[in-house]
Amino acid sequence: MKKKVISALLCVAMVSSMLIGCGSSNTSTTQETTDSADVEAADDASEGEAAPADDATASAEGGSVYYLNFKPEQADQWVALAAKYTEQTGVQVDVVTAASGTYESTLKSEIAKTEAPTLFQVNGPVGLATWSDYCYDLSGTEIYNNVKSDDFVLKEGDAVKGIAYVIETYGIIYNKTLLNDYFTKDYAVVSSVDEINSFDTLKAVAESIQANKEDMGVEGAFTSAGMDSSSDWRFKTHLANLPIYYEYEGNGYSSTAAIEGTYLDNYKAVWDLYINNSTCAPTLLSSKTGDEAEAEFALGEAVFFQNGTWEYGNLINAGMTDADMGMLPIYIGVDGEENQGLCTGSENYWCVNSQASEADIQATLNFLAWVITSDEGRDSMANEMGFLTPFSTFDDGYVAENALIAAADEYIAGGKKSVAWCFPTMPSESWKDGVGSALTEYAAGTGDWDAVVTAFVDGWVTEYEAANN
Repeated sequence: MKKKVISALLCVAMVSSMLIGCGSSNTSTTQETTDSADVEAADDASEGEAAPADDATASAEGGSVYYLNFKPEQADQWVALAAKYTEQTGVQVDVVTAASGTYESTLKSEIAKTEAPTLFQVNGPVGLATWSDYCYDLSGTEIYNNVKSDDFVLKEGDAVKGIAYVIETYGIIYNKTLLNDYFTKDYAVVSSVDEINSFDTLKAVAESIQANKEDMGVEGAFTSAGMDSSSDWRFKTHLANLPIYYEYEGNGYSSTAAIEGTYLDNYKAVWDLYINNSTCAPTLLSSKTGDEAEAEFALGEAVFFQNGTWEYGNLINAGMTDADMGMLPIYIGVDGEENQGLCTGSENYWCVNSQASEADIQATLNFLAWVITSDEGRDSMANEMGFLTPFSTFDDGYVAENALIAAADEYIAGGKKSVAWCFPTMPSESWKDGVGSALTEYAAGTGDWDAVVTAFVDGWVTEYEAANN
């Protein structure tokens, strides 16, 4: 019960922190779409939003649901859940999952089609600015009536345009068994994971493991920092969140038209740590994938793996247990970071396509209501997908519990300050891609760090102006 209470409180603490601080395999196969006329056709379709309707009274007769899912990690569970709903109601629900790193381009392509998604997601205020014309007003719907707080929604005026469906946490997942073995070694620089509470200590431990990897029986301290599209989001987005978060905190704002890059030396330090104490040479990172990093960690070839709570199911399926896993904050060498917690928030906001037919809109609203109120839906989201949700309907027996969520709970309970998810304020996907390319070239030795700084700082201004004009 204590764990459930802490987990429930975690949901509130996570998003409250996010708002104060700033703000990834198929229907059974992954879909990547490359239609060339997507944006023009989408723009042509964006006129005339349907009026909000009450879930309980409107008819969904003849309607169907098409969910364009963002998260490859839960693709199979969404397909199975959709099949259950169709079996119970007769309403067709199709789930297509965009390939990792391609969601925005896939959405642009799919939204322009005659059979467009009726349910999709945006990543926060920046995403909403792009897709607002397609976001049905969810005010008065059952899903909105069951969300715990407006802290979990995206609004334009009084209109509710998006609702978060999962609150997640990421950091540096570690192999408890390997790390505990390390603590017994003569060359160990600390004797407990509790002593790893700063970048300097993390660096000393990682370099010690790397220097003694043969004795440890590992290939490297960290898994490969792959820069293939299935993996690069971990570094051009999630790792890049840290210098943005600390800059926002220091300046007291929640977004900016021009990032200063105050903490980019810290970003470089942790990136160097990852690529120089890894299972592979930095020159190989451009082709390394997310699956490879996951396998390296699950097979015990690396001690540390930057990832998040969404990865839990994959690691369990790969043979790991709760006893094998813990999670550390991503320390980057900032003053006071011993009081830093994990990175907690959401970039996953459900939106209903306002350009769909009234029947399809109502079918989609009915499906969402069933997902968050039925035993089948709640069990799937909490226990199969491992989601912490912001819905009050989950409080009674449907709070996800696993080793990675427990780690997040412990940092919150210990008074550590969660790092807010500021990356939804990144100006564009093109900005992320520019940073990712510069990181890759730096790792390969074909580019220098100044190019990363240029992509980060100058690229931010350029992309922000393009997005807001």
